[in-house]
Amino acid sequence: MTVLITGATGLVGPRLLPRLVAAGISCRALVRPGRVLPDGVERAEGDLDDLASLEQAACGVSAVVHLAALFRTRDEDAIWQVNHQGTKNLIAAVQKVAPAARFVMASTSNVYAADLDHPAREDDPTTTANAYAASKVAAEAELRTSGLAWAVLRFPFIYGDGDGHLHDALAPLAQMGAHPAQRFSVLHHEDLATAVQLALTGALDGHVVNICADAPVSVFEMAKLAGTSFEPSSQPLANPWQGQVDASLAAQFGFVPRILTAVQAGREQRL
Repeated sequence: MTVLITGATGLVGPRLLPRLVAAGISCRALVRPGRVLPDGVERAEGDLDDLASLEQAACGVSAVVHLAALFRTRDEDAIWQVNHQGTKNLIAAVQKVAPAARFVMASTSNVYAADLDHPAREDDPTTTANAYAASKVAAEAELRTSGLAWAVLRFPFIYGDGDGHLHDALAPLAQMGAHPAQRFSVLHHEDLATAVQLALTGALDGHVVNICADAPVSVFEMAKLAGTSFEPSSQPLANPWQGQVDASLAAQFGFVPRILTAVQAGREQRL
């Protein structure tokens, strides 16, 4: 199996690639010139805006893991260009040069509406309240109608392996007025790799699947784990299920996380 990875130098890619290589999977990464890749990963220079480079990168692959996305920017046009148009371009390239390849797309739990009365399930309403969520929903739709073998993995808050994400998220959460009791589903990088490897077997083909650990973590707990603090509050929490997802479907398909809670990750020094 040769797998093309996009987003190889972002938050997830550098921690996923070594695990795939260690599992005996031949990896090819789409990167811009000058970017550094882990040992054992084939380099394919290109960009999601460059169809010729995408076709060259996808030639001969048996699967694609599409991680690349744009999130933390106010440039909504750029978000749509990367997340939606970039995905369309990649799908077109795979359809042309590797139509039998399996296409695994990383999406996000941010696509769910904020006011659900339960943890979000895959068939719950999605939101277009912001460009990031709307562009990912549109990209998912492109893949579902592509005619390729596909799976969409909706990831929650990803953390661990020294990525600093728990700490770095606190300032934006404070700026957004997040309640300290707000709880988020989370996923450790190790278990993200497990989910991707499961998807590469075809077990999730034709499905949108929530992937997360067993227990969510509150903003207050995130701050504690990150070695800092967050402004406390005893005010009522407006949307208590916002940010939490139901991963029952993933369990039915055989996904079993090893890092069950962020507290466990801290205890094992895996933050």
